Amino acid sequence: MARVILSAVAGLAAALLSFSVIYVRGDLGGVMTVLRARSAARRLAESGAGAAEVEAARANVLALAERFVAPELATRLVPLELLIGLGVAVFMWWFFERRSAQVQQEGRPDIHERMVLRLAHRMGGRFTLTDLSERSPLSAPQAQATTDRMLERGQLRREGEAFRLA
Repeated sequence: MARVILSAVAGLAAALLSFSVIYVRGDLGGVMTVLRARSAARRLAESGAGAAEVEAARANVLALAERFVAPELATRLVPLELLIGLGVAVFMWWFFERRSAQVQQEGRPDIHERMVLRLAHRMGGRFTLTDLSERSPLSAPQAQATTDRMLERGQLRREGEAFRLA
């Protein structure tokens, strides 16, 4: 479920970001110029300037903005922007799957040990093999092998059926 949510959020964010970049034609300097002019117009209005002055400042902000924005281009390229978002979502899906597969492999004991340590910290430093199997992606044999290694190195202590961080 987390993989679906992460992929969807990343894809939608990428689509929105690509829409925004195309909307302003990639001109971040222009955006900053408009924001500074808008701020100056707001300060002018707050300072009690005349209505004509404030209206002229606001008209200047609109004129600056119209120089570099391209709403027609951005709406015409919505399919491209959605395709970019889909590409990012697929990449995130693949990346998440790849990382999950690495965790499941026996060749990465350091990742397994980090999982054990995180679980132990969440549970106040004390946990059982059942807790580890239920609350982490480790299988029962992986959990047993990892705790055995950590016991040998002195990272854990056995307290009956439970383990405690050393």
